[in-house]
Amino acid sequence: MSDETTQPDEQEPTEVPAAEQPEETTPEAEAAAPVADAPEAQADEARAAESTDSEQAPAEAVADEPAPEPVEVEEPAERVKPEIPGADLVPDIVPEGEAAIAEGAESDSYEAADEAVADAGEESVEEEIDAQPIEGAAIDLAKDARYEATGKRKSAVARVTLKPGKGEYIVNGRELNEMFPRLTLQRNIRQPLEAVGYESKMDVIALIHGGGVSAQADALRHGISRALVKADPNLRGELKRRGFLTRDPRVVERKKAGLKKARKRPQFSKR
Repeated sequence: MSDETTQPDEQEPTEVPAAEQPEETTPEAEAAAPVADAPEAQADEARAAESTDSEQAPAEAVADEPAPEPVEVEEPAERVKPEIPGADLVPDIVPEGEAAIAEGAESDSYEAADEAVADAGEESVEEEIDAQPIEGAAIDLAKDARYEATGKRKSAVARVTLKPGKGEYIVNGRELNEMFPRLTLQRNIRQPLEAVGYESKMDVIALIHGGGVSAQADALRHGISRALVKADPNLRGELKRRGFLTRDPRVVERKKAGLKKARKRPQFSKR
């Protein structure tokens, strides 16, 4: 080995930029630093105090409020199955002719139902008034008095004769209950004389032909009403108001060519 030793190259001192050089702190600067940071520290302490106060306030408020009472929940009673299915259900009845109850319109439907009930009451009052005999009827009941008229309904024709009597009805030589077994038809036939109040003072003799049983009954009532008008013309207004003098014009509609009946068409087949 040689005596000569290699020594590391001596490093030259490098210059540090002025911006990176640490600032020299003086005692005066150190004393002033805490004073500058003091307002920020105080603000942080104030915020922390407010947060703690806000957290404690609701807790105190909750502590002051009384504890809510426990709510008792009633368990629904078990439904007992009825012996007859549907016997425990309540029917929802809507008056005939009224629209179904819509959501949000219950009050309107109730008012409509009340009006329907009121109208029904008015109709019942009118029926009671119509059931009362006509006042002021003056019919000559002489022994030889005869009042004749003709009544019609569909193809039925009734020739009626009224005369003083005991309230008997002779139709085609038969009694009323034999000719018209239905009580409804008998009641309709007796209406004109009952309305006048002479149901037990006059006899009815009639000849009827054509039509069916119902049409013959309507024709007989029509003929009796027209005969009463001949007996007393002053009864015309009241009898007409009650509908006894109006002939029912409804008849069976005729059959059309190409149709099975009046309006029934043959079945259509596209193919």
